Amino acid sequence: MRVYISADMEGVTGLVDSQDVQLGGGEYEYGRAMMTEDVNAAVRGALAAGAEYVLVNDSHMTMRNLLPDRIHPEAVLQRGKPKRHGMVEGLDGSYDAMLCIGYHARAGRLGVLSHSYMGHEIEDMWLDGRPTGEFGFAHAVAAAHGVPVVAVSGDDAACAEAAEWEPRISRAVVKHAKDRFAARLVPPAEARKAIEEACAEGVRAAAGGARPADQAVGADGRAVELAVRWQNASVASQLTAVPGVSLRDDRTVVVHGTAPDLFALFGVFMRVASNLTNQHPYC
Repeated sequence: MRVYISADMEGVTGLVDSQDVQLGGGEYEYGRAMMTEDVNAAVRGALAAGAEYVLVNDSHMTMRNLLPDRIHPEAVLQRGKPKRHGMVEGLDGSYDAMLCIGYHARAGRLGVLSHSYMGHEIEDMWLDGRPTGEFGFAHAVAAAHGVPVVAVSGDDAACAEAAEWEPRISRAVVKHAKDRFAARLVPPAEARKAIEEACAEGVRAAAGGARPADQAVGADGRAVELAVRWQNASVASQLTAVPGVSLRDDRTVVVHGTAPDLFALFGVFMRVASNLTNQHPYC
């Protein structure tokens, strides 16, 4: 069994504020330690369920958040950027299962630190007309490769959103959203136990033959439509210089392709937006 872990930060146990998850934030070093322990719980669960190889992709911001000397010794850590496929770098059909750890709800939902990639600049995203955020896009890429997404951890809003994309997914709720920067926390030991159990359950399901549903967005490498509504009309205007990108309205761009190709292209979109707005992704 080969297991792929995409590790984000906003949905990590105990973290509720931008100061917890951004480089230079007052609680960022604490956040890194908490993120590392959540990931280690996921690795333990995967190994307990029979995983023979576990790749952890650091998927947040600089992608240099996880503490390498404290990561489970049986996991392989992938960190740093740029990565052509960002949060799903290295994911392909050789993996038997994908786990999404520390994920958060999409822009427009009331969840802890909810956003879609760039907190101020991206208002909405859609895949084949379905509102999507980071989980939905990752799910589509996994479906294109035939890899089931079998477990997720995050706040209650993130876990509910994940279940809309993959009803069979095992969920570990580590906090309950009270507002965008407030939550009722699950005690860390209890949260890590839930993550470990959800990941073990998910990997066992994959070992039993779980696969992405045929109707999943992007399944089997089918072409899909990505639409992104930006806060800034300048971003949308400039992106039309990219071949295949068109405008739906002054602030919404549309492009078609396979989910993995669109994910790579979306990374270019974000670099253009960061340049134009002089704003780093999220917060």
